[in-house]
Amino acid sequence: MTDKQEKSDLAKREEKILKYWQENKIFEKTLEKDAPKGEFIFYDGPPFATGLPHYGHILAGTIKDVIPRYKTMKGYRVPRRWGWDCHGLPLENEIERELGFKTKKDIEDYGVANFNEKAREFVLKYADDWQKIIPRLGRWVDMTSPYKTMDATYTETILWIFKNLYDKGLIYEGFKSMHLCPRCETTLSNFEVNQGYKDITDIAVTVKFELEDEPGTYLLAWTTTPWTLPGNAALAVGKDISYIKFKSEQDLPEFNLKNGEKIWLAKEVVGKVLDKLKENPGHYLRPIDEVKGEELIGKKYKPLFDYYINDEKIKNRENGWKVYGADFVTTEDGTGIVHIAPSFGDDDLHLGQENNLPMIKHVSPEGKMKPEATHFAGMFVKPKSDDEKTRLSTDIEVIKYLQDNNLFFDKQKLTHSYPHCWRCDTPLLNYATSSWFVGVSEIKEKLVKENKKIKWVPEEVGDGRFGKWLEGARDWAISRSRYWGAPLPVWKCEDCNKVEVVGSLEDIKKKTSRGNRFIVVRHGEAGHNAKNITNSDESVEYHLTEKGRKEVEKTAEKLKKEKIDKVFTSPFLRSKETAAILGEELGLDKKTFEIDDRLRELDFGELDNTPLDKFLEYRSTHLGYDERLPKGESYLDAKKRYAEFVYNIDQKNKGKVILVVSHGVAIESVKAIIEGADAKHSQEILMESRPETASFLGFGFSALPHNEDYELDFHRPYIDEIKINCECGNLMGRVP
Repeated sequence: MTDKQEKSDLAKREEKILKYWQENKIFEKTLEKDAPKGEFIFYDGPPFATGLPHYGHILAGTIKDVIPRYKTMKGYRVPRRWGWDCHGLPLENEIERELGFKTKKDIEDYGVANFNEKAREFVLKYADDWQKIIPRLGRWVDMTSPYKTMDATYTETILWIFKNLYDKGLIYEGFKSMHLCPRCETTLSNFEVNQGYKDITDIAVTVKFELEDEPGTYLLAWTTTPWTLPGNAALAVGKDISYIKFKSEQDLPEFNLKNGEKIWLAKEVVGKVLDKLKENPGHYLRPIDEVKGEELIGKKYKPLFDYYINDEKIKNRENGWKVYGADFVTTEDGTGIVHIAPSFGDDDLHLGQENNLPMIKHVSPEGKMKPEATHFAGMFVKPKSDDEKTRLSTDIEVIKYLQDNNLFFDKQKLTHSYPHCWRCDTPLLNYATSSWFVGVSEIKEKLVKENKKIKWVPEEVGDGRFGKWLEGARDWAISRSRYWGAPLPVWKCEDCNKVEVVGSLEDIKKKTSRGNRFIVVRHGEAGHNAKNITNSDESVEYHLTEKGRKEVEKTAEKLKKEKIDKVFTSPFLRSKETAAILGEELGLDKKTFEIDDRLRELDFGELDNTPLDKFLEYRSTHLGYDERLPKGESYLDAKKRYAEFVYNIDQKNKGKVILVVSHGVAIESVKAIIEGADAKHSQEILMESRPETASFLGFGFSALPHNEDYELDFHRPYIDEIKINCECGNLMGRVP
């Protein structure tokens, strides 16, 4: 809007109403008023904050506003809280673009922790814009304390849901042929795949597979994915389909056939396959035999490529490169003989599993030919490109190899609908891999039945789009081999293969506990405490006062029931004297005593040796948790020191009681450490507690997934560092 343009009366009226609502807290009052009908629960899928609102948000947001208002007027209370969807591949793709990354390896080299921290910073990039626009649309929703799917509290709910589904037998790990995005290097669910189909042109090729016991006789098989041919492990025929053997009566260069060579193909497709021979094919290719497919089963043929036939790492080679019968073989397309690559197709995989075929993976998850496929090593099998020649480059190279080795029969271009990644527009690969699934098929009948009870608006959606989707629902692949998302809470033991699923932070604590107990004691009153001044200069020694010695003796009396195994103390004199008194009163062996510099006092910097009140005033007005004192430390610095100590000592011990003698800031810090508190909550803990001299805090410790600031963080790589105890005595690692 230019300076000369006037706002319309409508715009002015809207702004006036909005101002009235905000100043008089009208929305808040609707939540406080009597609600004789109780609460109406309104679930609202949160938007991504990685972009600005568009018309889709505005339309849906208006509907989401109307329903709660209506229910409020009907006597319900309808709390509605804003949320942000923070996870997922779309955001990862944004970060990769910003950093100029091309592959997952770039992320690994950059560091998963650094990458995820970048995502955390980026995810709420447009949050302020949303907070201006949503109220301007007239929508009533609490945006003051939004939930975020990246928050630990939200992620813990995801763990709980997963655990509940697992306990009901609805979660399983399966090895299936799935669509994989080679750019993102992760599998996609069926729902995601269905969002990305595009018409593209591929090369369909008919290939000659030479029989071992009949040199010069070939089985013809057809495929639209030439790049899968190095992974060929078998051929499939229909048991009841009729197959004809032809003998070439002369050289046929159009089919790369020499005089006297023979070919097998299904009788029904002869016309289509041999349509280049415009006259009677029998004039050039004489039929010499006809059998049912059942008679071809068991025949062995020579592999097109010799990469794997002698590779001892490939299991079940003795079952490979033979003809098998399969119900899925038809004569609608191709030759009636199907090329089987178990690693790259659903039917192929099932046939491979039924017959223990070799699983040949000549392509990496990033979509590149592996080094052992020497003629094509390093080539992308389905490169993303608008240029057709580039996109078909690997297929073309495979076909050239076939032509040079008398294995090529025919080719043609084929336009068909092909799945692409809905996030990055890369052509997908059908790829056999392990994934974790929700067993939707187990409860499909119940879902369909429950759907019929729902009042749908418009009504036809329930029976139509949504109902039909439910009726055809398949098991849901939920795992992604990526980084920025909620972790699968599954741990597996490499020794006994036991699987453990956790459903909460408490579960993790129980399963990581080494049975150690810490008792953190603040030193007794020392000379600087009596003077009410700060002291973090170790060279300026302050002894315990008489009052301080008595305080420590009283504390020792309270600790006499504890069977202390080890003692660690700050290097400061007042702490060492406190530890000595405790040791004497409790009868502890001095050999168990150890000085640890990580337990030292907070470095007060320029505020050292100043009145305590002056420091406390400065702290309350100038100091955030992560802000350093002038030439000194921040509370976060101290917390990280103490946390490093606790985690380190816990890891080195098992079932021990460990006495720690330190300073007041140590007790304040460990309260935050055992909770995995973030900076805000750590600050709250700090401001709420002022440990008395000689006071103590006892706690059992369990390792938590945490970031470098020792804040609870379920994301990778922190969750991957958590090892839990297995019944067999070994440690279990998380399934990545």
